[in-house]
Amino acid sequence: MDSYKHIENCVGRYIAGHYASPVEVGIGKNFDAAEVIHAAGIPVRCTDVKDLVLPAGIAFRIDDVFEPDFSFYRGADVIYAIRPAVEMVPPLIALAEQVGCDLLVYHMGFEVYGNGGEPIDCGVLLHRYVRGSKPVKQG
Repeated sequence: MDSYKHIENCVGRYIAGHYASPVEVGIGKNFDAAEVIHAAGIPVRCTDVKDLVLPAGIAFRIDDVFEPDFSFYRGADVIYAIRPAVEMVPPLIALAEQVGCDLLVYHMGFEVYGNGGEPIDCGVLLHRYVRGSKPVKQG
């Protein structure tokens, strides 16, 4: 299996097993994690700074994490990003804190932000930088 597909599948399975209302920030052209979540029956929302056409059933909005439209994130229990630029992490943290949800990040290579957050091994290493106040699924 391609290593990127493995990463996306691990992240998607973890989120589908633990959250009910995820939002992916900076989806780009790699929809695999969102498709895994959607296939598990979880409604997933995604953003990017560029206009994209995503697979049917996956909500999408153009949004910039540096100036986010908070209404799109309302009700999320997790915001996640896969391989974001490290300069995106502080506004992602601020956004998750404002929304009151978890923030999970899969970093490129050995990159981390600050103390690296709480590590989560889901087959790949995720970093939880914010633990939200919203209840998450047990699993």
